[in-house]
Amino acid sequence: MGLYKYIREAWKKPKETISDLMHERLIQWRAEPATLRVDYPTRLDRARSLGYKAKPGLFIVRQRVLRGGHKRPQFAGGRRSKRYHTHKNLNLSYQTIAEIRANKQFPNCEVLNSYFLAKDGNNDWFEVIMIDTDHPAILADKNLDWVSGAAHKGRVNRGLTASGRRSRKRITM
Repeated sequence: MGLYKYIREAWKKPKETISDLMHERLIQWRAEPATLRVDYPTRLDRARSLGYKAKPGLFIVRQRVLRGGHKRPQFAGGRRSKRYHTHKNLNLSYQTIAEIRANKQFPNCEVLNSYFLAKDGNNDWFEVIMIDTDHPAILADKNLDWVSGAAHKGRVNRGLTASGRRSRKRITM
């Protein structure tokens, strides 16, 4: 087995293989800001399979998302019963929400993809792969220069990432 296969096998059952390490990491991650740019991916195998390369113009953002119901917030002031539809849930996954929030923090970049890291009783953590679309190293890379095109601006907001496509499939009217 190669290195990435060993890493993938360890992440399939993290409670058995890396439970002490994850416990320490979750304590540290709870104290950090919700959106944090990190130097290297925590799950190298998953990041590489989703298109990450260790090169300028590509970076990783660890995003924390609060777990719980996705109901729309209730009105604070006066209201009409016709507009009072709080029973509808938002049809976005935690992963899609994490990608949208990471993109808001880095508006000059695009989201390439993201993957799950961990969860506890209150939070889910995801790592989002971001691309600086105007970076010369990205423009010179034939595998990544497609993101710089005008048709790919705001991919995450239009549901064009992998988790966004899954969220769009869930919507039923």
